[in-house]
Amino acid sequence: MVSAVFHSPREVISEEPAAVAAKPREPLAVVAKPQPKARAPLDWRAFWMRVLPPILGLALLVGVWGLLTQKGGSFPTPVQTFDAAVKLFADPFYSKGPNDQGIGWNILFSLQRVAMGFGLAALVGIPLGFIIGRFEFANRMVSPLISLLKPVSPLAWLPIGLLVFKSANPAAIWTIFICSIWPMVVNTAVGVQRVPQDYLNVARVLNLSEWKVITRILFPAVLPYLLTGVRLSVGTAWLVIVAAEMLTGGVGIGFWVWDEWNNLNVQHIIIAIFVIGIVGLALEQLLMLVAQRFSFSED
Repeated sequence: MVSAVFHSPREVISEEPAAVAAKPREPLAVVAKPQPKARAPLDWRAFWMRVLPPILGLALLVGVWGLLTQKGGSFPTPVQTFDAAVKLFADPFYSKGPNDQGIGWNILFSLQRVAMGFGLAALVGIPLGFIIGRFEFANRMVSPLISLLKPVSPLAWLPIGLLVFKSANPAAIWTIFICSIWPMVVNTAVGVQRVPQDYLNVARVLNLSEWKVITRILFPAVLPYLLTGVRLSVGTAWLVIVAAEMLTGGVGIGFWVWDEWNNLNVQHIIIAIFVIGIVGLALEQLLMLVAQRFSFSED
C-alpha cells in the first residue's frame, strides 16, 4: 500500500523562503575604495639630529674664529667678513672690464671650464674603462700607463697645456680633463670586472652581440661604480680649476682669489673660500642624488 502526502499550495509557498534561506549565499564581490595613506608622524628626534649638529659645528667654527681675532690684527673678524660679503653679493654680476667682474661671473666662468673639461673626460674615460674591464689584453696594456700617470700632480700638466694650446683657457680645460679622467676610468673598469661571470655566460649562451652585452648586462651592473667615479672626478675638477686659474689668470674664481690677494683684501679671500666650498658641496650633493636615483636594490 502506497501512501502519498500532499501539501497545500500555501504550505509549499511558505516552505520556499525557508529552503532559499537554508542555502548558503555566495559572497558578494566588494570593491574596496582606495584609502589614502596615513601620513607618518614627523620624527623630531631624527630631524634635529640631522639639522642641529651642522649648525653647532658652524657656530663652533665662527666662535673660534671670533676668539682668535678679537684682539685685532691683519686677519678680519667674522663680523667684518660678513659685512664685506653683504656688499659683495649685493651686485655679484657687475662687469667693468675683463679684469674687473663680479664674483658671480667668476663662478660661472669657472663652472664652464669645469663642465667642458669634465665632459671631455667622461666621453673618453667611461668607454675606456669599459674596454679595460672587458678585455684582458687592453687591461694589461693600459694599466701600467694609468699607474704611472695617475699620481702626477694636476698642475704639472698645466705647462704642457700652455705649450700645446698657446692659450690659458684651453690649457685650464686640458688640466681639468687630465686630472678628472682617472677616477672614471678606474671605477668603471673595476665595476666591469666585478660583474658576475654567470651574467656573461648567459649572454654567451644567448649569442648576444657585444653591444647588447654592454647595454643590457654590463651598464646596469656597472652604473653604481660609474657614478662613484663621476662624483670623485667632479670634486677633483673643481679643486684643480681654482689652482689652475691662479696660474693662468683671466676670469674665474681662482684668478679672483689671487687678484684679491694682490690687493691685500683678505676679507674677500675668506669669502671666496666659503663660496668655493659651497659650490663644491652642491656639485657633490647633486651627483649623490643622481646616484641614489639610479641605484637599484632588491626588495
